[in-house]
Amino acid sequence: MSDIPENASPSADKPARQSRAGLTSTGARKASAKSERSRAREFALQALYQHLVGRNTPAAIDAFTRDLAGFHKADSAHYDALLHGCIAQAEELDTLITPLLDRPMAEISPIEHGVMWIGAYELQHCLDVPWRVVLNECIEMAKEFGGTDGHKYVNGILNGLAQKLRTTEIAAEQAKGQGGKPRG
Repeated sequence: MSDIPENASPSADKPARQSRAGLTSTGARKASAKSERSRAREFALQALYQHLVGRNTPAAIDAFTRDLAGFHKADSAHYDALLHGCIAQAEELDTLITPLLDRPMAEISPIEHGVMWIGAYELQHCLDVPWRVVLNECIEMAKEFGGTDGHKYVNGILNGLAQKLRTTEIAAEQAKGQGGKPRG
């Protein structure tokens, strides 16, 4: 016989799972908890997807995206930099990313491709955004919009890219004892 009382549930000794404020049941941030820059990244990802899949022109993509619900809550200057910068520098960004891939770029989903463009662009051109923030934001987008384990792949690629593009910033963190590689 068991020592568990009949009226006790098998998990009675475990505390009830607490929901974290600002997160959905899948762990993604709720829209109301997102910053203007996070929203800008998401709109830029949607726009880059249209570019990668539909081959739409940047002007048509931009006009369409600016009419989407919630765009007014995004940092439009950051969105502009990401959309137009990623498209204008697509070849250069792919050249940075490709050596870190374990498969041809053609086998990477357009979502993960767009997320990696955003990450590579921000690591290279948005030096006001800490490298860990770039990685975290891109991982979150890959979790929310990408395939099941796409965020792990994006993390590995962008972490490798950060080691190359943000060497000084990472070295400064290591000197302060904060470590040089993100978790996850």
